[in-house]
Amino acid sequence: MQHDLFDYAGFAYCDDLFSYHRFPTREVKIGTTGFGGNNPIRIQSMTTTDTMDTQGTVEQSIRMIEAGCELVRITAPSKKEAENLSQIKEQLHKRGYNTPLVADIHFTPNAAEVAARIVEKVRVNPGNYADKKKFEEIEYTDAAYEAELARIKEKFTPLVNICKQNGTAMRIGTNHGSLSDRILSRYGDTPLGMVESAMEFLRICRENDYHDIVISMKASNAQVMVQAYRLLVAKMKKENMNYPLHLGVTEAGDGEDGRIKSAVGIGTLLEDGLGDTIRVSLTEDPEFEMPVARLLAQRYENRSGHTTIPHHFSVDDLKGKFNPFEYTRRSTHEVINIGARNVPRVIADLSGREKINPASLYPYGYNYSAQLDKWNLSDQACDYVYAGDTSIDFEIPGTLGVILNSSSWKNSSERERTYPLFCGNEFFESEKKHPELNFVAADLATLTVEFISKISNRTDCVLILDTFNEHAMPELRSMFFQLLLSNCNVPCIIKRNYIKLDDERFQLYCATDVGALLLDGFGDGIWVKTVECANPQLINRTVFGTLQATRTRISKTEYISCPSCGRTLFDLQETTQKIRAVTDHLKGVKIGIMGCIVNGPGEMADADYGYVGTGVGKISLYKGKEVVRKNIASDEAVDALIDLIREHGDWVERG
Repeated sequence: MQHDLFDYAGFAYCDDLFSYHRFPTREVKIGTTGFGGNNPIRIQSMTTTDTMDTQGTVEQSIRMIEAGCELVRITAPSKKEAENLSQIKEQLHKRGYNTPLVADIHFTPNAAEVAARIVEKVRVNPGNYADKKKFEEIEYTDAAYEAELARIKEKFTPLVNICKQNGTAMRIGTNHGSLSDRILSRYGDTPLGMVESAMEFLRICRENDYHDIVISMKASNAQVMVQAYRLLVAKMKKENMNYPLHLGVTEAGDGEDGRIKSAVGIGTLLEDGLGDTIRVSLTEDPEFEMPVARLLAQRYENRSGHTTIPHHFSVDDLKGKFNPFEYTRRSTHEVINIGARNVPRVIADLSGREKINPASLYPYGYNYSAQLDKWNLSDQACDYVYAGDTSIDFEIPGTLGVILNSSSWKNSSERERTYPLFCGNEFFESEKKHPELNFVAADLATLTVEFISKISNRTDCVLILDTFNEHAMPELRSMFFQLLLSNCNVPCIIKRNYIKLDDERFQLYCATDVGALLLDGFGDGIWVKTVECANPQLINRTVFGTLQATRTRISKTEYISCPSCGRTLFDLQETTQKIRAVTDHLKGVKIGIMGCIVNGPGEMADADYGYVGTGVGKISLYKGKEVVRKNIASDEAVDALIDLIREHGDWVERG
């Protein structure tokens, strides 16, 4: 079904692929704060306290607001919590804080109807507001499905009317992990299913002339999340809707992993001009989410008005070549271990060093033992090092290749696994080339019709697509489109250059620029060069973390961990660290850690194993989306998780 989406939507989700413009949405007032329209991208987060703990929730809300939070979300799982929102709001106002509040609702329409009379906004999840989830596949006739829609309309319309009467805004927030059985049966576990789940509710709002709405399409898989938002915008445009967008990767996790994964998903959409408000979901105290979200948003404050990136084709030419709503990796041929079905390769840049010795490789995953005369490799060991004009006079690991500038390569005594880097047309003019692998640097100006024609038939080279443009991602995307339209199957390495960035900005910008291309199926490798910024270990971790977040190369355990809220039934930060401490060596295994049942079973479908709070001091374990052990005491649950992983053959002892 998704293959046909391009036919009616094309690139309708993005106003201009080569000149940054924000998608023009209607303005929605939440309290006195404007979202969408000409307003800046707003930052928000969610409390992790028990909503019945009025003082604790007020204090945490204040910490969030002072960290830059412009919208505070609070869970309201039942009527009593919804009613207590009035106390929280009153206490905040008494202390001089008028930041709008959002009630987060799952399963309980009566709580939503109470909250809508108290706070400035309610969030409802279409997957569980009027539907129940039992993981049942149901066959619907068209008439039966229409009857279901009528039932949903009857259940949802009272809330719409209350919001309309009270000037309360609403977020219709679809979660990939909690799509209803009805949607799954009709559309499958797809971005299209996520979009249709929201559109059903949007159409009911429109019938009632209610438009104070914000939409979200959250998933723990950045690929799914990006496709869903793009498709949502294309669908909204088709039906003459333009509601503001709330961006977020749900269950992103903690630390660097959570930041990188969030930047990959949120940053890709911001590059497309999509997004009016951001929530970065980290398994950390909520006030730590604000600086990350702010850095992501600030990058686009002055992005409009730049010179259009040159391109010599129409986006209509891409029809049949590229589909923005589903993942297909660009087809390339194999050159040694680059391209085709090989995982994207990582090139470490050591060219700034006067001397390269075995210790120089340590930050990039190689540890040399002089006593044993042996190299030890980590799972995040780079594949090539670029040495520039610096010679390497020691025996390199057998898994590593060395890249030298072409002049230095020609003048050096040829060593095994050492390859030249040519600059553009220099490659064609050079009499001496490597018989198997030559790297050829090219920028947008280099990729002329003549150049592409000459290089297309070569099976002894790999292109290095390079840019210093501040608008690097769309410029690199333009290069990939040019190669795609020319049917050029030469493998390509994405090269990004960063100058004078602090560690946080480097990590978020790199994950955005490179991750966005990888999500679209572009790139057979990554080369990051920095000047006066990130240290080598951070660069290497960021590159491999971005590959992991895009699921194009798995090098470690993946944790799908929710950010906690008032529904959480255990200390998520402590538990996540406890599970990470005993499982972080299980390369490729995905473990979901959920504080409650709201998104648990659904998100478990994207994880291999799940650890979900089901009661105070009680945990249930999942294999995929199937619960396999219920109500285990929390002090025994981590050991039980290890036993479950071992039982299914995914456990290995730490090396």
